[in-house]
Amino acid sequence: MTAPIRLLIVDDHPVVRDGLRGMFTGDPGFEVVGEAADGAEALALVATVRPDVVLMDLRMPGMNGVTAIGRLARSTARVLVLTTYDTDADVLPAIEAGATGYLLKDTPREELVRAVRAAARGESVLAPSVAGRLMGRLRAPVEEPLSQRELEVLTLVARGASNREAAARLFISEATVKTHLLHLYAKLGVNDRAAAVATAYDRGLLTPGGR
Repeated sequence: MTAPIRLLIVDDHPVVRDGLRGMFTGDPGFEVVGEAADGAEALALVATVRPDVVLMDLRMPGMNGVTAIGRLARSTARVLVLTTYDTDADVLPAIEAGATGYLLKDTPREELVRAVRAAARGESVLAPSVAGRLMGRLRAPVEEPLSQRELEVLTLVARGASNREAAARLFISEATVKTHLLHLYAKLGVNDRAAAVATAYDRGLLTPGGR
């Protein structure tokens, strides 16, 4: 008889942990060996209960899921992310840190059970939206980063400064400001100041109230 998969549940919401524990405890193929409310608690438990799979939330107070995943990279436990969020800012760091799979909390019960079994075998399981994001990133052209000076020019432009005003603020010539603008237009794939600012905000190069 095959030994049950040892599962550690990590989530800062008790009601979520209760629901997951109830789901897996009722299946003889699994043994819930522990629960944790944040990444630090999860790391401590992994060392003692030695789970096969860690079902990990990402956004938690204290140590978050991504940090914990990175620190678990040398353990034998597989980490399957189970979260509400599927943005690039959540997905990419988790995968890069070493997560075996990434699912969302609206995943049907049967699919979640199959995913945990697959993770225990070392197989990657991704929610469809997550897989789509990763494929999109792989197909996207490599973005050339803006230089520090280009970011400074763009920040002033975003605040409404003219080329002359930006030049005065940065102690450079107006012609140099124009050159920086042309370079950053090319890097951002835009043709004018307004589009450059909008694209920079969209990519997180600029943030409201700061850069």
